Amino acid sequence: MTVASVSWNQIVDFSDYGALLSLSWKALVAGAVLGVLGGLVSVFVMMRDLPFAVHGVSELSFAGAAGFLLAGANVVAGSLTGSLVAALLIGSLGARARDRNSVIGVLMPFGLGLGVLFLSLYSGRTANKFGLLVGQIAAVNSAHLAAVVITSAVVLAGLAVVWRPLTFASTDPELASARGVPVRLLSPLFMLLLGLTVAISVQAVGALLVLTILVTPAAAAMRVSSSPVLVPVLAVVFAVVSMVGGILLELGSASLPITPYVTTISFAIYAACRGIGRLREYRSSSTRLSTT
Repeated sequence: MTVASVSWNQIVDFSDYGALLSLSWKALVAGAVLGVLGGLVSVFVMMRDLPFAVHGVSELSFAGAAGFLLAGANVVAGSLTGSLVAALLIGSLGARARDRNSVIGVLMPFGLGLGVLFLSLYSGRTANKFGLLVGQIAAVNSAHLAAVVITSAVVLAGLAVVWRPLTFASTDPELASARGVPVRLLSPLFMLLLGLTVAISVQAVGALLVLTILVTPAAAAMRVSSSPVLVPVLAVVFAVVSMVGGILLELGSASLPITPYVTTISFAIYAACRGIGRLREYRSSSTRLSTT
C-alpha cells in the first residue's frame, strides 16, 4: 500500500460508532483500570529512575507470551511468567543504578530475540503475533477483563501497603535506611508489582505501548507539580484520558490498532505539561530578576 492509496476512512470512520461503542464496554473498563494502575505505578517508575527497567521487563513479558503462544498454552500466563522473571532478576541483581542498567541491557536483547524466534516459529493467526506488539484491547473478553481487574487489585493493594515507605526510600534511600525503612526489601518488592503491571498491560496494549502508560503520565505530571499528592492524581488522570481516549478513537477505525491513538494523546499531554512547566520557569525567573 502506498501513501497515496491510504484512505482517510482508515484512520477515522464513525459510521457504525454507536454499535461498536455498545459492544466495547469491556475494553473501556480495562482501559480505565489500566490507566489508574499505570498512572500510580508510573510515579514510582519516575521517582526511582526505572523507565529503562519498564522496557526491559516488557521485552521478557513479550518473550514469555510468545513462547506460550507457540506452545499452545495460556498467553496471559506466559506474559506473567516472563515479567516476573525479569522483575525479580532486575530487583535482586540491580541494587545500584549502574548494575541495574547493565542487567537490563543484557536482558532486553535476549528477551526480544527469544520473542522474535518464538513468533517466527508460530504458524497460527497473524493477528495473534501482531497483538503481542501493539495490543488487542478492543477485543478484550470476559476472562481477560477479569484477569486485568484481579491483577490490578493485587498491585493496588500492594502499593497501598508500601506507598509511604516506598516514597521515602525513593526520594532519600540513605536517610530512609537510617530510619529503619527496609530499602533493600522494597526494591525487589516494587519490581514484583511492576512486573505484574507490565504483564497485564502488555496483553492489553502490547509490548510497544507499555512505556506510554507506565512512564509518560508521571513524567508529564512532574512537569507541572512537585506535590506528593497532586502528582499521583494528575498521573492517573493523564493515563486514564490517554487509554480511554485512545480506545474511543480506535473504535472509529477498523484497520488501525490502538497504539497510534494512545501514544498521540499521551505525547500531546506531555508536550502541553512541558510547555506549562517552561512557562512557569520563565515567569519565575522574570519575577526574581525584577525584584533584584
